Order: sequence, then structure tokens, then C-alpha cells
Amino acid sequence: MSDTSLPIIPVSLETHAQELLEQVRALPALPGVYRYFDEVGTLLYVGKAKDLKKRVASYFQKEHGSTRIGHMVSKIARLETTIVRSEAEALLLENNLIKSLGPKYNILFRDDKSYPYLRVGGLKRQGTTAALPGSVGAAPSSSSFPRVSYYRGGTDKWDHYLGPYPSAWAVKETILLLQKVFLLRTCEDTVFANRTRPCLLYQIKRCSAPCVSKISAHDYQQDVAHALKFLDGQAKEVSLSMHEQMMAHADRLEFELAAQFRNKMAALSSIMHEQAMDTQSDRDVDILAVVHAGGRVCVNLAMVRGGRHLGDRAYFPSHLDGVFVVDGWDVLPATDASNAANPSLQVDVLNAFIAQHYVEVPIPDKLVTTHDVHESLVQLLCECAGKKVSWVVRPNEHQKAWLQMAEQNAHLQLARLLSREGAQQSRTQALIDALGLEVHDSDRFRIECFDISHTSGEATQASCVVYQEHAMQNNLYRRYTIDNITPGDDYAAMHQVLTRRYRPLADAVKADQDRMPDLVLVDGGKGQVAMARTVFESLGLDVSLIAGVEKGEGRKVGLEELVFADGRPKIYLGSHSAALMLVAQIRDEAHRFAITGMRAKRAKVRVGASKLEDIAGVGPKKRAALLARFGSIKGVAEASVDDLLKVEGISPQLALKIFQSLR
Repeated sequence: MSDTSLPIIPVSLETHAQELLEQVRALPALPGVYRYFDEVGTLLYVGKAKDLKKRVASYFQKEHGSTRIGHMVSKIARLETTIVRSEAEALLLENNLIKSLGPKYNILFRDDKSYPYLRVGGLKRQGTTAALPGSVGAAPSSSSFPRVSYYRGGTDKWDHYLGPYPSAWAVKETILLLQKVFLLRTCEDTVFANRTRPCLLYQIKRCSAPCVSKISAHDYQQDVAHALKFLDGQAKEVSLSMHEQMMAHADRLEFELAAQFRNKMAALSSIMHEQAMDTQSDRDVDILAVVHAGGRVCVNLAMVRGGRHLGDRAYFPSHLDGVFVVDGWDVLPATDASNAANPSLQVDVLNAFIAQHYVEVPIPDKLVTTHDVHESLVQLLCECAGKKVSWVVRPNEHQKAWLQMAEQNAHLQLARLLSREGAQQSRTQALIDALGLEVHDSDRFRIECFDISHTSGEATQASCVVYQEHAMQNNLYRRYTIDNITPGDDYAAMHQVLTRRYRPLADAVKADQDRMPDLVLVDGGKGQVAMARTVFESLGLDVSLIAGVEKGEGRKVGLEELVFADGRPKIYLGSHSAALMLVAQIRDEAHRFAITGMRAKRAKVRVGASKLEDIAGVGPKKRAALLARFGSIKGVAEASVDDLLKVEGISPQLALKIFQSLR
């Protein structure tokens, strides 16, 4: 992979287009990614191309007039390209850049939450079909009895992960099914190792109680294998296998064991009847519905895994005002976003979602969509996934029912979003009116709010949260570690964070390269406001931007007042005021962000990023052995996996878990 950065071109359209064409002629006819910048270095657009020279040249070969593409081309002052080995690699790089840089003219999907998984602990270590040693009455080992659990985060090679699931509810519902039918354990390894009698789950027939040897390791592993087949859509095969085992036990006059399989078959049959959306022909399918209303677009993703409908998840793309082309795909310019009758915008959004979503999430065997998908895009995703993927636009039978349900849910989610956005917009305008601010575009109205958090002076953290475009912009949040002050001195902490935040911004504002927020909120009264005023005066900034959120009488919620640095009298907005609701929302978010950072820093100082006693599998004896060998938690955290293995009782798997947890 290689980079070529072209020099800044003059901004005049008559001159810079010719200059860019000369640069474009030197581009190779190879796959790659191109990036357009304006004269101040703002990224305008990121695109991919199978042939860089041909694709980039297409932007400058004709007059685009007042279209969106014309507006963008007129702003291009610099071009950067990256050569890659294949179009599939270009797709990966393009989407990484789009998500990390957020170009103005690309459709952008952001999702701050990772997908949840169902984890079967230690399954890859033991396998699911091997005849493991162990019998009823033998001392149980947690490694021989895999645990099923809800999981969100990075995966490892020791456990088996099923998913992703669209929601935490879908995972927990699946775990409940596995408990009902297969009686798999859900308890922590530390709880499992210290049980002396069965828990309540055994009494209500939700667990087979492997912790007290009520089931052998071999039989438990068979239940795990059946559970995985069930989740893979092989419910009929599982039922047939259970029936054969039931009859085998009956033939040997083992009627109690036969009754256990009979009960499992009954539970499985009940579950299969409850899952009305199940199908054996389509095991892994994603259903994608796109709807457009009120200037916003919703993509609703419904998931079918193992023939079971798991639920859905809604996504709302941003940067639709500037979109004129599907990200990296040759299509006609989209019509105006206000034209809901023309499906070109929905097509653009759908293809952008598929390109960005399935780069990070495994793609299923089939896609069912409300609009056309570019065949070349699906072919690229197949190449990346290493398997064949089909898609259906006009489905029949059960697929049609799935798509109709996904569309209905998309309309509901979009209606809720528009309702919330309308409420937020009214709150923004109410605060602007209450403060008498001259703001011509409320969408650009920006608030920055600061809060300080510490525990008796320990691990002091300051937070800065940002409200803009009628929403909290968590990608713009910042935390500041406060050092070199008297512990517990909130005024000094506020002075430090405001200085660090606004000193570089003041220089940029003076050079007309950036702008100050319209309102700066500090959590506190006259003392905090006076400190903020001192900082702003020293930096030559407008002190009228500063307002403090002072708690009212008795520190009761709804009685807060705004205190101003420029000497204006206090303002009481009213307990039911939309303006106060917005101020409280922003203040509470700043407090949450600050205290979360403080707790994380405090935990890191005290225990080296994680408490040793919270690591599953590390009991009192092993914890004492580790501390005796390495001297402290810090010593354990700095130890390598090989060093940890030298401690008696620490297995390779546990050593790796300790190493990862404390790092």
C-alpha cells in the first residue's frame, strides 16, 4: 500500500480544475481510495475505485452546474490517493476512513454500541462431541461444563461466540430457551466451583446442576452440542436425536433417564411452536428495510439466525444533505432529500449501509431488501467474507412477511426519532429565547459544558461534553486528567481544564480558523463562574458566553438557576421549562462523563486496570499465591504469561485471562 498526496490547488474553479486534471493524468489505473479536501483542509469526500485514474477523472470531465457534485467539485483544493492491491481492500479502507473521519459528502452511519453475543465458555478448549471423562459423583470442573452467558466486547480463541444479536434482549431470550430445553448452566465459574448444593435454577428445572455432579461431563457436553445444533436451525435433527436416546434408555429400563429426554423433547416442541417465524429453508438471513420521511431516513435491520427471527435494530444515517452519489459506486446523482417519492435516496442509503455495516459484521447467506443492491457491491462483500451471498428484492411467502414487518418497524422508529428531534429542537429554541441570544441557525447552536469529579481529591478528572445539532455529540467529548493542584480544589481544577480547552481554540478563533461555542456551561455557582471569567479574560475571550448552573434552595432538582460571568442577574428558568430540561440534560451528561472517567482512573491507580478478585477462576488461594510471588497487584499486572504460568495452580488459559484482564 502506498500514499500519494497532491499539493494544494488554487480555489478558483477556472484554475483549480485544470490543475487537478493535470494531477489526475498522472494517477495509475489501479484500485485505490481517493480523498477530496477544501482550502482549509476539511475532508469533503472519500471514495473507492477499481480504476483510480478513470474514477477521479470522471469528476472533472464535464460541467456539473449547481448540482451537489458541482458544489463539491468547486470546493476541492487538494486530492489524496492511496493505492491498494484490490477493490476489496479499497472497500475496507474506504469504510474505515468514512467512519473515522466523517466526510461531509458521504452518507455516514454511526453506531456507538457494539453488538452483543452469546458466549459458550471454554467450548473450543474442550470440544463439544468428545467423550470427556467424568461421571455422576466425580468432582466437577468448570472447564468440563461450559457456561452460556451474555457477552459484549472483543472475542478470544478459547470461547465459542454465537451472534451477533440485534439486541441484549435477543441474547437473554436465547439463553432462557437454552435453560428451558437443555438445562445449561449460567453461573460464574467462581460460583460453580464453590457450590455444595444445587441452586434454585435446578429446583425449577432450568439447570442440570453440574456444580454438584447431578450430570456427567459427557452428558452435559451432549446437551451443549444439541443446543448449538438447535441455534443453527437443526431443531428437527436435535429432536430426533433426543428421541433415539430416550428409546435407548427405555430399552435398558432406565426410565428416569428416559423421562429426562422426554421432558427435553416436550420443551423443545413447545419452543418450536412458539417461534412462529421459524423456517428451515432460510437459516441465516438479514432483512433490510429503508424508509424516508420528514427529511430523515431509517434503515431497519432484522436478523434471522438458525431459522429464528431474533429481532431488529434501527440505524439513522447522517450527512444526507450533502449526498449525491452512493459511496464509491457509479450511480446517477440523487434527487433532493425532500423528495420522498423518488427512491434514489433510499437506494443510496441502503448500499452505503451494506458497504459500511458488513465490513465489520459477518454477512449472512442471504439479504432481503426493500430496494436494489448493487451487484458489484455484493460480489465484493462475498470476496471479503469468502462465501457466496444472495439477495432478494421482491420476496415471496415468509420472506415477504419478514420484509413487511421490518418496514413497519422502520416507520415506527423513524416516527419516534422525528418526535424526539422535534422536542429537542423546541428545547434548543427555548434556551436561545430564554437567554436572549442572537442565533440565526439553531442547528449550529453549540454548547460546551464542564464538570469536575474526584473522590476526596483522588483521581481528579474534568469532563467537556458538547451539544450541537439538537443532540449530544459524544464523538466530541473530552476528558482531562487534572494534575499539580491541591487535592480537592475544584476551582483550580476548573481553571486548569478551561485553560487547556480554550487556549488553543482562542488562537484558532483569532486566525478565523474556528469558532467559539455559543454557550459555555460550568457546573457550579458564583465561585466556578468567577474562575471561568478569569480564564476567559486572560485569553481575550468573550466572558458573556459563560453561565454557571447553580443548584437551587435545598439543592432540589428543578430549582436550578443560571449565573452569568458578565454581571447579568441570575435567571430562574422554571421547573417545567423546556430550556431548563435542556440545561439539566447537558449538565447531567457532563457529570456522568466526568464521574465515569474518575472511577476508571481511580480503579487503575488502585488495582492496575482491573481487580484481581473479579477475574473468574482466581480464588483466594490463587490470589494469595500470585501476590506472594509478584509482591503486589502492579507486579501481577506487569508479569508476562510465562511468568504467571510459574505460579502453582495457574493454567495456560487462566494465565492468559489474568494477563488480558490486568492490561
